[in-house]
Amino acid sequence: MRIVVQRVKSASVTVEEKKVSTIGNGIMALVGIHENDAQADLDYCCKRLLGCKLWENDNGALWRQGVKQKGYQVLCVSQFTLYGTLTKKNQPDYKRAMKAVPAQELYNTFLNMLRENYQADKIADGVFGAMMDVELINDGPVTIVIESEPAAPPEGTNTAQAAGEE
Repeated sequence: MRIVVQRVKSASVTVEEKKVSTIGNGIMALVGIHENDAQADLDYCCKRLLGCKLWENDNGALWRQGVKQKGYQVLCVSQFTLYGTLTKKNQPDYKRAMKAVPAQELYNTFLNMLRENYQADKIADGVFGAMMDVELINDGPVTIVIESEPAAPPEGTNTAQAAGEE
């Protein structure tokens, strides 16, 4: 699982000219699901996302507080293209991303985990699989990547092939 995390002053998602989500201060998270992701990946990324300390504390010490301590919001946007690579012809290839139906199930589980581990009303999301207009005002900018450990390739798979090197 790969999440691109951006500290924002505000962010919103619009689908078909209708604004579906808006947040103020907090985190905008682009969430990619790898074809081998499982519950352990969700657990790890949920803990890291809600725990990442991107803000200063009340004494001005940098990198001391996260969204939960600040009472800020999180906007998640599903993003299968995070697992894209370019072919020799410079065309995108998304074969490392999980297929839509199981990815949506894992993504919804991830959102529910965030809501259970924080405050449900502080977690917003876009529309899975939709073409979205995502607007944000970066705060900093501060951008980090959270990535769960890649799963071992299926038995009998050439490791160079599994790494996309062939």
